[in-house]
Amino acid sequence: MFTADASPSEPCPRYCWTSSNAQRCCLVLGVLLCSLVGCGTTRTTSTSRTATEQLLISDAIDRAVTQLNFRVLAGQSVYLDDAALGSAVDRQYMSSSIRQHLLASGCTISEHRTDADFVVEARAGAVGTDSHDLMFGIPAIQIPDILALDGTMPSAIPEVAVAKRQDQRGLVKLAVFAYHRESGMPVWQSGMAMSESSARNLWVMGAGPFQKGTIYDGTNFAGRDIKGALVMGDRGDEGESFELGQQASFASPLLFEEEPVAEGPAAEVANQPGGGGK
Repeated sequence: MFTADASPSEPCPRYCWTSSNAQRCCLVLGVLLCSLVGCGTTRTTSTSRTATEQLLISDAIDRAVTQLNFRVLAGQSVYLDDAALGSAVDRQYMSSSIRQHLLASGCTISEHRTDADFVVEARAGAVGTDSHDLMFGIPAIQIPDILALDGTMPSAIPEVAVAKRQDQRGLVKLAVFAYHRESGMPVWQSGMAMSESSARNLWVMGAGPFQKGTIYDGTNFAGRDIKGALVMGDRGDEGESFELGQQASFASPLLFEEEPVAEGPAAEVANQPGGGGK
């Protein structure tokens, strides 16, 4: 007669050893996985002036300068006097735009006043931005402290906007006049050149912003073009007049290179009458 070595209710020693090691392996693996978990951060900074503000002002400057007709001074040597611009916003950009427009109009710019035949003086009456907001819905409401003492009510009710619009615009008022440097006689004045640039942000039921304005190409949604790139049509023959924002070539740089001067006996023979070597 034989007896059983172990009752069926007793666990097998081999099975107990395998289960214990599996638990240890899972624990070690979990610790390793936790040690591999990490996070990353991206450092971002903002300039003192927003990009939208800078685009609004520079776009308004470009539009104002384009209104100036310098063709009356074409072919003349001019000196740009920008001292009257004072501390206007983006003064250097405005001064450079005027210089570029003078060149595009056929003028020759002199770096020194005494070398120019005419002086062009520029002044700015206004360079800045405005903005206003419009909202349809419930504006944000601040709860009085006397009603929020028990702590059950929030200190403020957030804004609930069905539609919201934000309009920004850049304004530039510019004037230029020219006079003869030696005599001081007036030659030309531009009159007042006023221009405006715009940027509009629109939110509908929380979706947005839908962006549109002179500083955008078409309509954008949250900074991305939703209509594709605009295809500019043929502007036709505009003669010798060029817009400030239009690419143009005026002369080849090779025209301003000096021809090499020959030296030595060969040059003396070449410079003599009939000394062409024939």
